[in-house]
Amino acid sequence: MSETRLADQDLGALVEEWLEWSEAAALLGVTVAKVRTMIREHQLAAAVPWERAGQRVPALFIDPETLEPVKGLPGLLTMMHDNGYDDRECIAWIFLDADLPGRPIDALRENRGSEVKRRAQAMAF
Repeated sequence: MSETRLADQDLGALVEEWLEWSEAAALLGVTVAKVRTMIREHQLAAAVPWERAGQRVPALFIDPETLEPVKGLPGLLTMMHDNGYDDRECIAWIFLDADLPGRPIDALRENRGSEVKRRAQAMAF
């Protein structure tokens, strides 16, 4: 019996709330073009969460207090991309329970990003 690959995770079930790029732009106070750039530069990640949906950003990736990407998220996304993961796989891993305790997204939002990065680095080996 094998585990489900990150790329095959049901993102619609893992992530509770998604933002269209225009919604993310409004929340961040930037243009949709800037959101596109932020995704390309790994400050945010986006994926198609369910069939016939456009690409969306997980709402928990934006800190409601600072109205910026959650602290530690851009560095984590860059590290994961450097290790060959795509946005879909990054989102799946960040929203799966990784024995932190809890999900990596929760640890990031609670300013416990060091442990998240350490676990992500270990995945590269």
